[in-house]
Amino acid sequence: MERLLLTTLLLPLLSVDSATSNLRTQALIFPRESTTDYVVLTPQQQKPLYNFTLCMKASTDLKRDYSLLSYATRSHSNALLLFMMKSGDYSLTIGNSEIFFSAPRSSKGPTHVCVSWESATGIATLWVDGRPQGRKGVHRGYVVGADAKIILGQEQDSFGGGFDANQSLVGEVWDVHLWDRIIPVEHMGLSWQNGNLLDWHSLTFQSSGYVVIKPKLWR
Repeated sequence: MERLLLTTLLLPLLSVDSATSNLRTQALIFPRESTTDYVVLTPQQQKPLYNFTLCMKASTDLKRDYSLLSYATRSHSNALLLFMMKSGDYSLTIGNSEIFFSAPRSSKGPTHVCVSWESATGIATLWVDGRPQGRKGVHRGYVVGADAKIILGQEQDSFGGGFDANQSLVGEVWDVHLWDRIIPVEHMGLSWQNGNLLDWHSLTFQSSGYVVIKPKLWR
C-alpha cells in the first residue's frame, strides 16, 4: 500500500507530453536550472550520419557551461554534442572527441549557431550569426550512429540520462534544424530550407518536466 501511494504521488511529476507540431512561430523555454527539464527530439529518419549540418537559435544569460544539443548513442554518450563553455568558447564533440571554437558572445538577444561536419575529412565548421568562425578537424572516419537520443535542455552522460543541473540550459531555443549533409556555405546561418532530419516546422518531440512553449520574442 505504501509503495502504491508513493507511485500515485509521483505520477504528476513524471508526466511527459508528446506532440508533432509546426513550431514556426514558437520557442521552447527552459525556465529553471534542473536535472528534470528537457525535450527529446525524434528525427524524421533514423539513419547513420556521415555528414551533417545543425542550425539553431538560442537565448540565455547564463555565465556558466550549458548544453545546446546533446545527441547520444548507446556506444557514445557524446556522439554529437554542441556545448557552450563558461569561457564563451563553443565545444563540438563527435564520437567523444572534442574540439573548441572561439567566437564572440552576444551581450544581448539571441545567437544563431550552425555547425557542419563531414566524416571523410573530419572537418567541422562553425558559424555564429551567419559569420564563419573557422574550420577544425575531429574524429575523421567516425560515423554518428542512428539509434540515438537527441535532447535539448540537458547534456547526456549516459544514453537518455546522466544529467547535471550545472550543465542545463536556462533560456530559450527555437528554429532547430538538422540535415544529413553539408548545406551550401552561402546559405549557412540564413533561413534557407528546413532540415530533413529535424525540422522545426514539423517537429516530433516529447517534453519532460517544466518546459513551456511560447511565441518567439525574436525572429
